Amino acid sequence: MRVTLVLICLAALTVASARGAEATGLRIDWSRTNGTLRALHGINRGPLVAGGMIDLTESQRALRLPFTRLHDSHWPTRDVVDMHAVFPDFTRDPANAASYDFLRTDEYIAAIRQTGAQIVYRLGESIEHDTVKRFVHPPADAGKWAQICIGIIRHYNEGWAKGFQHDIRYWEIWNEPENRPACWTGTDAQFLALYAAASREIKTRFPKLSIGGPGFGYTGAVAADRFQAGGLLTNFLAFCRRESLPLDFLSWHCYTDDSRELALRARGIRALLDEYGFNKTESHLNEWNYLPGKSWTPISKTKSTPLSRQRFYAEMSGASGAAFIAAALIQLQDAPVDMCNLFHGETGPFGLFDVNGVPQKNYRALGAFAELLMMSRRVPVEGGGM
Repeated sequence: MRVTLVLICLAALTVASARGAEATGLRIDWSRTNGTLRALHGINRGPLVAGGMIDLTESQRALRLPFTRLHDSHWPTRDVVDMHAVFPDFTRDPANAASYDFLRTDEYIAAIRQTGAQIVYRLGESIEHDTVKRFVHPPADAGKWAQICIGIIRHYNEGWAKGFQHDIRYWEIWNEPENRPACWTGTDAQFLALYAAASREIKTRFPKLSIGGPGFGYTGAVAADRFQAGGLLTNFLAFCRRESLPLDFLSWHCYTDDSRELALRARGIRALLDEYGFNKTESHLNEWNYLPGKSWTPISKTKSTPLSRQRFYAEMSGASGAAFIAAALIQLQDAPVDMCNLFHGETGPFGLFDVNGVPQKNYRALGAFAELLMMSRRVPVEGGGM
């Protein structure tokens, strides 16, 4: 009980600090409950790093992660999960098991399962910051691309091609199609056509699976505590409604220095989904993290310096980043969001571990939240700027 009290008080004080309020006293009513805590502390990226030279399985398992999303896996080598890694020759037959190279991805997913996390499999490609883009182009044949997705799902859920019965429920189509050219070199129309082909094909073949996407990096503007949806997001929802496309979950991203923005966007996106008739569609915030100064400039390709990058990542992984994560996980408890995945749970920039696999301060924030979940009954807290 004492540990629970201390953790709840620290978490509450974190929120007060994040809001700029002076933390005074806290009043906790143990005789009442206002619900249970939700496990919203999922991550991106699995535990195997540097070709398995660093194995974070035990450290990730200690976090009791609900979900791990497969995106930017093994980045920047990109030799697992991505379509080009699993199906390296697009001219080959998707119905032929010999056309696939599952071995590295099999190992990667097996390691994630050892952490206890469930998997969100992103079908598509990881981000390419390279000047010359190799894989983030529109597929030459959207229908064939959809058939390759079918082969991947069969391998991991039905045992096809010496596969598994992993029962992976969530399958996400693409990532950040508006982030051009780093994630998509095509047009809006080409992306919508790809989503239509893949979502229909997968849902027809696997009606019980949850199909969605597309991991919007930009969802719209926030001003004066109001959310204004972006053009591609609204066009995507209108297209899915008009074409009666499967959309079991809408995935989106947010990097900010204000934890309240996550909940504000979650409310705006939920309202937008309902407005377009997607009342049963889940909302997945499947990339989020602390963005120091709410600016990408310190790490940009053209304007950053070694010192600016060092300071940026030190703040992200340090006490400020840890406080932000703790505050965000509390703010999101009452937000209309169904899944959240921090980016990311691996080593290096944006990660929970340094390059040697040593947990950083932001890892401790997720660890404290995991401890809270063990005593999941919420209680009313007042004071301290709450």
